[in-house]
Amino acid sequence: MTAAASARQILTRLHEVMAQRLHAQGKLDSVVDIIGESLASEVCSIYLLREGMLELYATRGLNKSAVHVTRMAIGEGLTGVIADNVEMLNLAEAKAHPDFQYRPETGEDKFHSFAGVPIVYHERAVGVLCVQHVEPRRYEDVEIEALQTTAMVLSELISNAELVDEEEALGLSEALSGPQTVPGLTLVKGLGAGIAAYHQPRVEITQVMADDIEAERARVYRAFDKMREQIDGLANQAEFGVGGEHEEVLQTYKMFAYDEGWSRRINEAIDSGLTAEAAIERVQQHTRMRMRAIDDPLLADRMHDLEDLANRLVRIVSGQLGTAAQQGLRKDTILIARNLGPAELLEYDRRRLKGVILEEGSLTAHVVIVARSMGVPVLGRAKSLRGIVREGDEILLDATAATATVRPSAQVADVFAQRFAKSREKQAAYASLRDVEPFTRCGTRIQVMMNAGLRDDMSSLGLTGADGVGLFRTEFQFLVSATLPQRERQLKLYRDVMDAAGDKPVIFRTVDIGGDKSVPYLSSDISGNDENPAMGWRALRLALTREGLMKVQARSLLEAAAGRQLYVMFPMVSEPWEFDAAKAVFEDQLKFLRKKKKVVPEQVHYGAMLEVPALAEVLDLLLPKLSFLSVGTNDLTQFLFAADRGNPDLAERYDWLSTSIMRFLRRVVQATQGTDVDLGVCGEMGGRRLEALALLGIGFRRLSITPAAVGPIKELVRRIDLDELSEAMTAWLADPSCNLREAIGAWATERDIDVD
Repeated sequence: MTAAASARQILTRLHEVMAQRLHAQGKLDSVVDIIGESLASEVCSIYLLREGMLELYATRGLNKSAVHVTRMAIGEGLTGVIADNVEMLNLAEAKAHPDFQYRPETGEDKFHSFAGVPIVYHERAVGVLCVQHVEPRRYEDVEIEALQTTAMVLSELISNAELVDEEEALGLSEALSGPQTVPGLTLVKGLGAGIAAYHQPRVEITQVMADDIEAERARVYRAFDKMREQIDGLANQAEFGVGGEHEEVLQTYKMFAYDEGWSRRINEAIDSGLTAEAAIERVQQHTRMRMRAIDDPLLADRMHDLEDLANRLVRIVSGQLGTAAQQGLRKDTILIARNLGPAELLEYDRRRLKGVILEEGSLTAHVVIVARSMGVPVLGRAKSLRGIVREGDEILLDATAATATVRPSAQVADVFAQRFAKSREKQAAYASLRDVEPFTRCGTRIQVMMNAGLRDDMSSLGLTGADGVGLFRTEFQFLVSATLPQRERQLKLYRDVMDAAGDKPVIFRTVDIGGDKSVPYLSSDISGNDENPAMGWRALRLALTREGLMKVQARSLLEAAAGRQLYVMFPMVSEPWEFDAAKAVFEDQLKFLRKKKKVVPEQVHYGAMLEVPALAEVLDLLLPKLSFLSVGTNDLTQFLFAADRGNPDLAERYDWLSTSIMRFLRRVVQATQGTDVDLGVCGEMGGRRLEALALLGIGFRRLSITPAAVGPIKELVRRIDLDELSEAMTAWLADPSCNLREAIGAWATERDIDVD
């Protein structure tokens, strides 16, 4: 008999039993008889979770006197291991398993073979269905699949019969999942509180047994067609993956999406009597259990991909499409995702989004830069979130301490509220410096500017009292658009930004797309084939080959700045000729506008970003052509260390305050001394108080940072003496054994300067 036929036979008989007017115990006694007979098994037992323990509720083949007597904790014995790991066991010799425990009251000493599957409800094991045989043998796949299908239906039937306490089924009992602390990596500091929402919500399956098998099959066929269309479309959009991994991930997605074996197994599950949603989940449970048994990191990664794809298929077949952003946030929310792109984060309502927790993520990922701009705390590298956090759970996020508390106790919530209040007091103190100019104790004026990328960001200019916008990331408009933004749209954005800035300068960085900031409207020959996207066809390299792209942006900026000062900065400059070529595009558009009798900017100030280390070796050739130079510490760091900033394993490997980085930056400062070039930093490094001390100590006098950091950096500037700091930095950099982070921290502590 096939697995589908065997399962269908069991389901039919189970349905009849559950429809009878029997008490709960009578129904379960009938259930174990049905399963045992159908699988020709000498023993069939059902254990259910009660008061945090797995209790033998019904059995065929073991001593009846053991029912409601034999109890095991989660993780205890073979049954406890199945529930704890939510995994199947299939053993020819049960006693050989290291977790085997003999319970004499059951009379199971004569049985050798053992197979068990978890009974899962709301993603948690609420019981175990197991079979045993005298003969030592492993159960066939057809038998295991029939057990898994039966267990899935049992979960619904048990819940309907109220055989499992609802709170325990949902994992609310303290024994299962009371308050839990989730550790991670601080990506954006800050505190946030709200309810948990998954970026891609998991669909809750409410109906397991099918009324019409052919109708369910048709639903699955339509869902597969739609899913395959989506996956094919992703090949051009590069929606998934970070850095060079996206091509590999997409190929894996396509492999799974078109895998005939996967679709056949889902069809067989439908044949057994399951709905389309339940069939997908049943097959996924089986696959999950088999792949977890293989100790291979590559297969574990592929399991993530298959989980994502199965979840996508269930959402399509159930009609529950869209991300949490598209469905809308109704309360203060902590968003949970495996990873996010900057455009995806921007879809969320800032008023409701109080924090983000990522299973992956790195300090300089683009989504982190956007989150800092939005003032949203982010915790990264938080593992196994699906097994800990449910939709709607209360979460207290302390990204500064790199932890999140799920389902907090009242005492923890009170302490968190007090910290939140103190944090707001500190922010209020920083806000009071809005109109105060940042002079050091020795009388040096430091320029404290802010980074931006959205029209809405400009409100922070007045709120923080920043000296201007030292980096306006023009690519955000390109990232959130489904098509190439037309000149009119770009012109309006740039004009609105300059209007909002008033007489304060705004440095516009020309578009930095490509690489890992791919957009759907660029052909795949330049947006998806780089093995190392950060070092690939991106930023100025891409813009110079896309003549129309650069020309449209140049004309838009020039027209928007009519009668004003325009500051333009070119990213990813590797050699002086690239700067010359980019400047020539703007100069050509200036000539065109003058010829058309258009009003042009009073003056155009051209600058470059120093991100590629090679540029430092030719600064003597480039500096005479520049008005200003900005060091982009995010990309510069990854290039100097040859460390992909999108790789979470390297997120904490290299320190901004390493001697190598600081010596390199000091050489750049020394190269610009005696010139008219305005030198600054516009990376995230400048917004951290300890790192800002180091930058000021080696000679930087302009910092462009996230708006939230403007107040703290202003306060820091007013507490330092540059001569004293510079002398200390010179000594530390000359000492090869010096730990800069510790040395600067100790120096600040001695002077009562808070560097947190």
